[in-house]
Amino acid sequence: MDYKTPFELAKAACTASQTKVSWSISQMLLLGILAGAYIAFGGWLMVSVTYDVPGGLGKFLAGVVFSVGLILVVIAGGELFTGNCMMPLGALVGCTPMKNIMRAWFWVYIANLIGATLVAYLLYFTALWNGPIGAKTLSIAAGKMGLPFGQAFVRGILCNWLVVLAVWLSMAATDITGKIWAIFFPIMAFVASGFEHSVANMYFMAMGLLLKKSPEMIQMAGLSDAQLQFVSIGGYIHNLVPVTLGNIVGGALFVATFYYWIFKKKLKEADL
Repeated sequence: MDYKTPFELAKAACTASQTKVSWSISQMLLLGILAGAYIAFGGWLMVSVTYDVPGGLGKFLAGVVFSVGLILVVIAGGELFTGNCMMPLGALVGCTPMKNIMRAWFWVYIANLIGATLVAYLLYFTALWNGPIGAKTLSIAAGKMGLPFGQAFVRGILCNWLVVLAVWLSMAATDITGKIWAIFFPIMAFVASGFEHSVANMYFMAMGLLLKKSPEMIQMAGLSDAQLQFVSIGGYIHNLVPVTLGNIVGGALFVATFYYWIFKKKLKEADL
């Protein structure tokens, strides 16, 4: 089976960054909305499958089914903020201006937020969450919104180190089967580990805010008044800011910058 070498992957990442910044704003928004929606579908599926599965098996299955989200993004097509955190490699090599990368990050992040929130609202109106699925989702949201800043930041770093590696590895494969397996293992690892993904959190926390309206869900989730207080717009921001910053560090530093340092000379000499 053909695959790219690590250096060829670094070159491919530079080329990808050039492509990503070339999208128009409308294209970025549409692709970003789709990506946010796909990740939200993965989040919904994760809870639907694992709400009553305890322990390590539940964590493993959560990772297995959540990987559907990134598989859809990579293969069907979408622009995901967390995956795009590898784009600074292009700036370091000199093939992509950093201001263009920041522009892409901004529009894609907004679009991911729209897509993830849209799916949360659509799922809310289905009432399919009514029962243990909704209670589990509300519990997850409360846990995320109550995380201390430092913990959320570090969990965000570790998450996107793996997520960007999933995107990175998918570029090594030349066939769909290879891409799916390349995505599967890093995504399964981050979810099973309990790390924090900003776009997934956009979905879970939006659902949490909606489900908080239901006294039945609050009772089923077994949340105390103190825990329930975290489920708010303030709690949403309290989680999303450090997780987003951590995601940037995880992808831009531990993947993009490290591989730039490793292949710096060869990348500078390459025709990009």
